[in-house]
Amino acid sequence: MVEVDRPNRQARHRQGKTDTVDAIEAARAAQGGRALGAPKTRDGNVEAIRALVVARRSARDTKIKTMNQIRHLSFTAPDQLRQRLSGVSRRCLAKKAASLRPRSEQGPVVFATTTALRALGRRVVSLDEEAKELDELLDELVAKTAPELLALYGVGTGTAAALLVATGDNPDRLRSEPAWAHLCGVAPIEASSGKVKRYRLNRGGDRQANAALWRVVITRMSSDLRTQAYVARRTEEGLTKGEIIRVLKRYVAREVYHYLKRP
Repeated sequence: MVEVDRPNRQARHRQGKTDTVDAIEAARAAQGGRALGAPKTRDGNVEAIRALVVARRSARDTKIKTMNQIRHLSFTAPDQLRQRLSGVSRRCLAKKAASLRPRSEQGPVVFATTTALRALGRRVVSLDEEAKELDELLDELVAKTAPELLALYGVGTGTAAALLVATGDNPDRLRSEPAWAHLCGVAPIEASSGKVKRYRLNRGGDRQANAALWRVVITRMSSDLRTQAYVARRTEEGLTKGEIIRVLKRYVAREVYHYLKRP
């Protein structure tokens, strides 16, 4: 089996999008040798981590939306409700809303708003419990799968999980360290023309893995002495903060590659 990339955008624009056209393009890519990537096996701990990461990310996103809804409702609520929730910190707002007791004699608007706030608050509390359970499972699985990766400076459970999911259960499918960097979107792409030699930013690759490398770099820039010295030196050379971060992400990708689970 080989992994086939999405169809060429120009060809899709000319021919349209149908399952038949996509199947023909995939077959041509496989037969012509353009598709050489090995697919993920999805039969080990990394696939289990991926499933937990999907649920954990969903819980986080839903909590953010629900908290925003609580705040918006509290801003537009009747005076007696707005005063009760005014000044409550974001950390305690959900529990405060979950403890509200709606009463029908308060009037339809107050009753309905209180009921809505209580429902949203209980949803956030439930999501916190769900996230805690998922985090415990993720901590155990990631520590079991890649303990050396977790030992790297700035790499936590969430970061390690994202990098492992990008790699898959069969990391031998990655041909080399530059291929891994390209997969993470941190390998600069040459954009030279004539006598001008230049490289542009790679906006492709696995964006979750790219974000994980960014978190490692930001952590090291704030607390790692070696990284801080490097940043100071490159700043004196004229590089911007964004350029330095891109270079550091490439270095971190090279470091991480040697600690990925390999047969």
